[in-house]
Amino acid sequence: MEVIIGIVCLAIGAVVAYLVVSGGNNSKVQEANRSVEEAKQQAERIASDARHDAETAKKAAIVEAREEILQLKQKSEADEKKRKQEIQKLENRIMQREESLDRRNDALDRKEHQLSSLQGQIDKRKSDVDKLFAKQTSELERIADLTREDAHKELLDRVRAESVRDEAQILRESEQRVRAQADKTAREIVSTAIQRCAADQAGEITVTSVHIPSDDLKGRIIGREGRNIRTFEQVTGVSLVIDDTPETVVLSSFNPVRRETARVTLENLIADGRIHPARIEEMYKKAEKLVNERVQEAGEQAAFDAGIHDLHPELIKTLGALRYRTSFGQNVLQHSIQVSELCGIMASELGLDPAPAKRAGLLHDLGKAIDHEVEGPHAVIGADLCRRYGEKPEIVHAIEAHHADIEPNTVLDVLVQAADAISAARPGARRESAENYIKRLEKLEEISNAHEGVERTYAMQAGRELHVMVEPEKVSDSEATVLAHDIAKQIEDEMEYPGQVRVVVIRESRAVDIAK
Repeated sequence: MEVIIGIVCLAIGAVVAYLVVSGGNNSKVQEANRSVEEAKQQAERIASDARHDAETAKKAAIVEAREEILQLKQKSEADEKKRKQEIQKLENRIMQREESLDRRNDALDRKEHQLSSLQGQIDKRKSDVDKLFAKQTSELERIADLTREDAHKELLDRVRAESVRDEAQILRESEQRVRAQADKTAREIVSTAIQRCAADQAGEITVTSVHIPSDDLKGRIIGREGRNIRTFEQVTGVSLVIDDTPETVVLSSFNPVRRETARVTLENLIADGRIHPARIEEMYKKAEKLVNERVQEAGEQAAFDAGIHDLHPELIKTLGALRYRTSFGQNVLQHSIQVSELCGIMASELGLDPAPAKRAGLLHDLGKAIDHEVEGPHAVIGADLCRRYGEKPEIVHAIEAHHADIEPNTVLDVLVQAADAISAARPGARRESAENYIKRLEKLEEISNAHEGVERTYAMQAGRELHVMVEPEKVSDSEATVLAHDIAKQIEDEMEYPGQVRVVVIRESRAVDIAK
């Protein structure tokens, strides 16, 4: 309202100023005064109306504010009442829980009291039982005339005897199940491998004797004062034995390649007819070149037959030298090729990669080509040679483990061992000297006789079956089963043999009387 009054006064001042500026005569002044007076009255009316409107608005606002305050108060009171009700419900629930806990505590106190009473009764009964047990024990000892320690020992002896029977029964049943399944699977794999392997059963024996047309040539081979034979032995490194054998001379050397070179040299000299030191040296160089070519060709052909195309040249050359090496009358190169084929077939039957198996089988006897030059078992020598020329560790390990010089621990190791045994054990594959044969039989009997309760042992069927006679009063039927298992396991660990050795434990007791 003050703003309105200010505006009106400003308008009046402006009118007055205008009138003064315009001329300032009295009539105009009077007129202006009247206008001013009218303006004042109008301003007072406006101000009065404005004050009235303001009072009305103020009263309306106060009424509205009071109504809003009343509504908020009612809402807050309702909320407070609702909260009080919820709090009351919670208090009631808490009171109920407290009452329930009190009842449980009372029940627990009663049960604890009962348990204390029962514990006392149990302690008393336990004491009575202990006294009764001691009394019964002493009475039993008096009746049985045995102390507690003696009875305990007798019981343990009975339990031990029963456990031996149970062990033998379990061992027999488990062995039967395992052998039945294992033998079936092994027979299938081995028979499949043998049927699919078309290698010869035995290779040709390396010739160490040379046939001559007549005995007159022996003198020419020896030469004047023995100069020809001395030159021949010095150039070839092979001993030339000339004896009374008709139309035959013998070459002797531990190196099969050198012996073959000397054989070719001697045959060429005999065919040529000119035998003198210069001609011997000339023929030896030609024979050495020819044999080296044959060795290389034999190694390459063996690798080709086995499907292996990335062998080191030195390994191929060493492999070819096995062409002139025999083992128990079996050609070692043909044996290696056959082992490679068997390994590949058995690996395929087992779902394995045949390539590494064939590689390990082909190289497994590589050490036999140089075992006359290096000390040690041929398996270890061959493994070192293959390791030197970059063969993979699993191949090297299989070669080194195929005669158990180290412990076999992979399927590849076992495959090479099995294939080697199959190739060597086939009928006609190998010959065994009488001396080694006798030693093997003696070793079998020695292992068996070392066990307690063994009376005597017989090696049957060329060492493939061992009959063990035991003393019936020292070895029971159940213990006989365990004994057969132990002897077979010891033979596996300590001996090398082709095929299998069957151990038969025989326990026999006889009662003889004469009626007169």
